[in-house]
Amino acid sequence: MFENRLKKIWAAGRPVLNGWLSIGNAFTAEIMAAQGYDSITVDVQHGALDYSALLPMLQAMKGSGVVPLARVPWREPGIIMKALDAGAMGIICPMVNSAAEAAEFVSYTRYPPHGQRSYGPTRAAIAYGGYGTAANDQVLAITMIETKAGMDNLDEIAATPGLDGIYVGPADLALGTQGGRLAPGFDREEPEMIALIRQVQAACKKNGIRACLHCGTPEYARRAIGWGFDLTTVGGDARLLAAAASASVKKWRDLMGAEATHGTTGGY
Repeated sequence: MFENRLKKIWAAGRPVLNGWLSIGNAFTAEIMAAQGYDSITVDVQHGALDYSALLPMLQAMKGSGVVPLARVPWREPGIIMKALDAGAMGIICPMVNSAAEAAEFVSYTRYPPHGQRSYGPTRAAIAYGGYGTAANDQVLAITMIETKAGMDNLDEIAATPGLDGIYVGPADLALGTQGGRLAPGFDREEPEMIALIRQVQAACKKNGIRACLHCGTPEYARRAIGWGFDLTTVGGDARLLAAAASASVKKWRDLMGAEATHGTTGGY
């Protein structure tokens, strides 16, 4: 039976570094998994991919030893169970607004008598050399709080039996709690947003579950860990690719000066 290495990292008192995959490609997943992250999340909600891409991405990451997670599109049992059967060791579920919704989500990740997950770990059983109901103790159920309703019910959600953590997406949290006053984005500096983010961390600590935060930079992730967050996501494939390409192009144009402007190089 497999063991979830994230639980060992947390038990040792260390924070988890999580990567993010939004491009539906196994080679991209393999590249990211080889870079030293503790875990990597495949974003099935907003990523340019579906289950047919998720499965080979999980396969490609296996050789690195990174812990594979998946963010599902919604609190829907079919995709949650299918992602787990494909080998995800944890599920991040968006837009949970109440304790009842959190309990429903948790039930989809656990086999009876602790939930209603259907048994059929087709790839997981092969990938992990066996897979039984002991998976209940290894699979992570992490909910996202992104709305005013979710914040209003934060304490009750955090106390949900079987819930392993809460993941903060700062972009939706800003949209969902500030009535459109703030633009979406990571690494919030507004005092009211920092207060909400830290409120989530405090509720997690109070209930003995893990607090997770999506960050845009390592510097902000360090601040979040200082606040007590247990997992920070720093960088994803699409943003890292865009940033590296942009920096390379800018450097080339800076070095070439005026000759690098479009239409002035005179061919090859």
